[in-house]
Amino acid sequence: MSDIDPVPSENTPSVSVVIATKGRPVLLRAAIRAILLQDYRGPMDLVVVFDRIGIDPLDDIEIPVGRSITTVSNSRTPGLAGGRNTGILGTSGVLVAFCDDDDEWTPTKISQQVEALHREPSAILVSTGIRIETNGRSYIRLPPARVAFLDLLESRITEIHPSSFLIRRSNLLGVVGLVDEALPASYGEDYDLLLRAARVGDVIAIQEPLVIVHWDRASFFADRWQGIADGLTYLLAKHPEFSRSPKGSARIEGQIAFAYASLKQRKVAWRWARRSIRHDRTQLRAWAALTIAVRLAPAGALVRIVNRRGRGM
Repeated sequence: MSDIDPVPSENTPSVSVVIATKGRPVLLRAAIRAILLQDYRGPMDLVVVFDRIGIDPLDDIEIPVGRSITTVSNSRTPGLAGGRNTGILGTSGVLVAFCDDDDEWTPTKISQQVEALHREPSAILVSTGIRIETNGRSYIRLPPARVAFLDLLESRITEIHPSSFLIRRSNLLGVVGLVDEALPASYGEDYDLLLRAARVGDVIAIQEPLVIVHWDRASFFADRWQGIADGLTYLLAKHPEFSRSPKGSARIEGQIAFAYASLKQRKVAWRWARRSIRHDRTQLRAWAALTIAVRLAPAGALVRIVNRRGRGM
């Protein structure tokens, strides 16, 4: 780390990293240490935002030259969106990156992304591939090299993970905007941000797995289904362009149907599933929702099967 230049330059602009966290101190420290060990030669500051919990001073973490850590409480809407915005507004870097508190970066992530922005200054956001760790197995997921708005309408492209986002701070404060705090349960906030960014310019990617995503999560089930349904319904209404993409509409409608089926709201699930199938008869989420609604399979079992393969429902 001795070759870090603490003074930003045209080739090494300052990078601010935002982590919003809530009660995962061991995983948080692994994420922070991976950030501090980046081989990027420019200055980096890290803002850790504690959401609805006390601030951990993190004074057991050694901070290299050219790096800094600030710890703050979420001063905005409770939840991930407010936490990220608190971090964005509390930073000063030319570029802003997000990292979830249970993920880790490989050492060259930021340096490769900054180089990509130098090559393509018109790009609105740079992502990377991911390596999913779940149930003792690893799955590599690589995003397309370039993604436009219409691509994101058709598919969420989950390989573009929020822990890989790098974007200019001026765009978050300007043409793209901050994370949408009105999203119910903050569900889909990363997808919404991607859609808004892609309206402005292309999203490009380093096609290497530079982010490690730890996917052994127990909180994805019943306690979150209503938030998932509400968040996705909000996204459909917010982005009327989905009417141009039957396949994209069916995907989200199928997810909403699955959420309502998991909540045992069968009539609502049937309505959303039928709507999804009308747009795309091959939409598996809608058929899965119907399977749950008629009690042929429990939601948790289907989600676990998908998650074991490094996929989401």
